[in-house]
Amino acid sequence: MTTTFVLITGAWHGGWAWRPVAQELRAAGCRVLAPTLPGLHDGDDPAGRSLADVTGFVAGLVEREDLHDVTLVGHSWGGYVAAGAAPAVASRLRKVVFWSAFVPEAGRSLYDEVPPDYQELFTQLAQASGNNSVAMPYEIWRSAFITDAAEDVRRLTHSLLVPQPFQYFTETVPPLDPQVPASYVLGSEDISLPPGTWLRFAERLGVPPLMTPGSHEACFTRPADLAAAFLKA
Repeated sequence: MTTTFVLITGAWHGGWAWRPVAQELRAAGCRVLAPTLPGLHDGDDPAGRSLADVTGFVAGLVEREDLHDVTLVGHSWGGYVAAGAAPAVASRLRKVVFWSAFVPEAGRSLYDEVPPDYQELFTQLAQASGNNSVAMPYEIWRSAFITDAAEDVRRLTHSLLVPQPFQYFTETVPPLDPQVPASYVLGSEDISLPPGTWLRFAERLGVPPLMTPGSHEACFTRPADLAAAFLKA
């Protein structure tokens, strides 16, 4: 049976960000869907969007495509999306894989999980945006998210990012059902959050992390290694 992956991006990304990894997975014989989520298309208006719209979109995609034995992969903020979509498609799931991702806890949003300096920054950027969105500052992208890329790659990828609806950070989803098989993949060079933070999310799942080379943006810098980790997970 062909392995089917649905790859869910982190904040600020579109499905385009998965292309190098998707090519690796397809070369290994897998079927891969990498959608751009509502609110994250270039030019999307974030007003009126909710996290429930995004989780419902992913669940609807799985159902419309009549997918079975699906591995949902959630990156970073996409951990909320994967966990939120999982109950609606439980009978179609093989596993949920969290890659350097937030693992939801009851009543806690991504905003609740990040350090105070990120909370303050996100709030300020959303208030200044005029449409309640958060743009990724280049300095944070360069120094914390994609540390293992050349400067031209950092600038190119940053130029493709879109503002993230702030409410996607402040709304919550229920925790993943413990009966759903889950794995955690973690980049060995990921410094996007303080030391130990990503490991704490793996512990929340109750699984040891599968370590793979690369930064928080290894989808661009180490796609073959990341695809191999997803296959192993």
